Amino acid sequence: MGIMKRITLSLLALVALPGPVVARTWTEAESGRTIEAELVGVGDGTATLERTDGRRFELPLARLSDADRAFIEEQGPMAVEAGADWPSWRGPKRDNRSPDTGLLKTWPEGGPKLVWTFEDGGKGYSAPAIVGGKIYITGTRGDDAEIICLDAATAKEQWSAKIGDDEGEGYMTRWGGGTRGAPTVSDGLVYAMTANGTVACVGAEDGKVKWRKDLVGDFGGSVPRWGYAESPLVDGNRLIVTPGGAQGAIVAFDKVSGDILWQSEELKDGAHYSSVIVAEPDGRRQYIQLFEKKLAGVDAESGKLLWTVGWPDGRTAVIPTPALDGDRVYVTSGYGAGSMLVKLTGDGAEEVWRNKVMKVHHGGVVLVDGHAYGLSDGGGLVCQNLDSGELVWNQRGRGTQKGAVHYADGMLYGLDEEEGSVFLAEATAAEFRERGRFELPQETELREGTMGKVWTHPVVIGGKLYLRDQDLLFCFDVSGGS
Repeated sequence: MGIMKRITLSLLALVALPGPVVARTWTEAESGRTIEAELVGVGDGTATLERTDGRRFELPLARLSDADRAFIEEQGPMAVEAGADWPSWRGPKRDNRSPDTGLLKTWPEGGPKLVWTFEDGGKGYSAPAIVGGKIYITGTRGDDAEIICLDAATAKEQWSAKIGDDEGEGYMTRWGGGTRGAPTVSDGLVYAMTANGTVACVGAEDGKVKWRKDLVGDFGGSVPRWGYAESPLVDGNRLIVTPGGAQGAIVAFDKVSGDILWQSEELKDGAHYSSVIVAEPDGRRQYIQLFEKKLAGVDAESGKLLWTVGWPDGRTAVIPTPALDGDRVYVTSGYGAGSMLVKLTGDGAEEVWRNKVMKVHHGGVVLVDGHAYGLSDGGGLVCQNLDSGELVWNQRGRGTQKGAVHYADGMLYGLDEEEGSVFLAEATAAEFRERGRFELPQETELREGTMGKVWTHPVVIGGKLYLRDQDLLFCFDVSGGS
């Protein structure tokens, strides 16, 4: 197979280059014209080059010389490797742990290199999903809640799809309007939810709407006070979401047709702001969701309620997604609720411990080597022993007060919600060891007049760090560490 054919077959996705590539001379095959530039990405049959003055542009691969195309092939595989996508909220396993390796272990002064900024993401707090060299976010532009698709190499908008109306009514927008949950990408389809409870499925290539569902009108749901914030879960042929309410708190759809498969009639709690996870203790596949006053598991095939464990101190807004550790589930929420570890036993569950060591409002936790890490209300960055629930250490101070935390390649990526600063620290139970810090290069104007913060969770995938502040989406290069 010739080099051009191999490249053509594989360039369905962005190349995540293994490290920095120095500027070289590129030649246009037909005209013989040359240019000095660095290769920064490959996608959709084009090479993205950056000149020494910082200007970026795309050249079709077909216009490059044989030597240039050979050089691109030498940089590594031309397709994103299995597991290198980030298809949904908190990643493919919903554990917020990136599969990336070889990342920077320290950041230079001022932080890692900014690759690009996208400035038209609309209102909202959606984290990105990254699949096949495309980035998918949700946002409200005007009165339309949309899924927005970008090219990951260039941030060029590919398409947008209206999935519902969002006039900022029907839910509390004092803390900011717009979509809340991340989209989910599976088998060429994208799923997302509006703040008012419309769930939509669109084509990943063109944004064409396949089907829509109204969680309130059709399934008895009630819009939570600050809007639906769930990120839909795809598991096999099922799409799982949480309308909440007396008709059944959790519902499963056929992910292709949108036909309802079941609704968990025995579970009638109202929806809060968490998202469903999958577990399979003792071979019993189930979906687990955290509600205001309970953690619950339902059978994946039927929606039958399997078990509940009380969450008596949950109140106001229960937000973080449960974290799975083998046959154990860790949960936390703010407003003084604390944290809890539950052990699954096939079709049952029992509390192991519950305390106030970790109290995470929005930012979730990551589980690493038997420890939970999170930015806790009043406690700063907390390292908690998973077996006992005891405090190992905590770090208070600038940039570690409250926000979101992410894990990649042995490191914690923390985002402070108040000041929009980002820190890099070792994920170690020994002590807090910071290895870099920077502030977001711009601040959105869309939070003016609201009490909203920088609430979108960081994502690291393909050597890139993605951060968002409402309409602003930033991409930083964090590859190249040893």
